[in-house]
Amino acid sequence: MGQVDGKIALVTGGASGIGRACCETLAREGATVIVADVDDALGEALAGTIAAAGQRAEYRHLDVTSEEDWRGAIARVMERHGRLDVLVNNAGIALCVPITEMSLEDWRRQQAINVDGVFLGTKHAIPAMRASGGGSIVNMSSVAGITGNSVGLAAYSATKGAVRLFTKSSALECAKAGANIRVNSVHPGIVVTPLWGKMFPGDPAFQPGANDIDPAARMNRQIPIGRSATPQDIANGVLYLASDASSYMTGSELVIDGGITAA
Repeated sequence: MGQVDGKIALVTGGASGIGRACCETLAREGATVIVADVDDALGEALAGTIAAAGQRAEYRHLDVTSEEDWRGAIARVMERHGRLDVLVNNAGIALCVPITEMSLEDWRRQQAINVDGVFLGTKHAIPAMRASGGGSIVNMSSVAGITGNSVGLAAYSATKGAVRLFTKSSALECAKAGANIRVNSVHPGIVVTPLWGKMFPGDPAFQPGANDIDPAARMNRQIPIGRSATPQDIANGVLYLASDASSYMTGSELVIDGGITAA
């Protein structure tokens, strides 16, 4: 317990899935968490649940594609808390569409959320973290940002590959400037979240259950370790990168994929 005691952390896409697990984990480990999302009902509910457990959380509506929203969110954090220690750029979407069938509108929408959102978050977090004495930025990429994919995820892979290399360049820029800001990327494999149902809406293997989409019927055979990840598996890695235990890591890729990319 207490791995991020006293830290102020903002998590985008924080209302559900991996983002929710990150918020709950960081709060449980002592951070004050700003749950940032566009789903106000889910975000407010999560912040209330965390607070009811005796931990610290608040909700902030944040469209990651809006620079105005980012300016307001970071300014509010600094006004209320006087510092920003951790930013988790987690918000993202996945559109499973073959290249020849994807519209330019959908391509740009996915780029805007997955890439522009990470850029804007990093851009506006750096000055706040410098004023705070340093910090940790964790960018959510994917194994799809390391290897190609033949199931209609070319556009998604392009966004996650961009996040991977933007992370490395940001880390080097911060290090050269002496900013004491670490920037690392996390690369989940197959994770049991509602995102899978949105990616494959016509596939019976990905139809909604009572709570989550279960990708096991189609995907588990691809995973050497024999099971899909849970959001908590990924949040554990984010916690490590947010904490001082990873103080010598920057520009790194933390792959959490059950061995998929080992092959």
